Amino acid sequence: MSQYLLVLTTIGSEEQAARLGRSLVERRLVACVNDVGPVRSFFTWKGKLEDDSERLLLMKTRSDRYAALETALQELHPYDVPEVIAIPIERGSKAYLSWIDAAVRSEPASGGQRANEE
Repeated sequence: MSQYLLVLTTIGSEEQAARLGRSLVERRLVACVNDVGPVRSFFTWKGKLEDDSERLLLMKTRSDRYAALETALQELHPYDVPEVIAIPIERGSKAYLSWIDAAVRSEPASGGQRANEE
């Protein structure tokens, strides 16, 4: 099993995405949340074909934080049945994966720069 995961969820609005993303990062459940959107989603819900605009959230975390992340998504997400899909990250730059490690540990990291800063 991979030590790192890319977890996906969809959500209804930019405001909901920002609220959820901030909360998950503040709780140190994910290192980063990318809000990709809008996306157009087609699905059936309660027997009806839906055609909705949503936001796709891409979340990077460690496998050992997944259970807590899934619990938080169930608690915080406005959907009755939120999409929660985890994809293993098989490879990544050592520096970026180390940054994920530091970002999701239980105590705040001291100093350092963001992963995308030079």
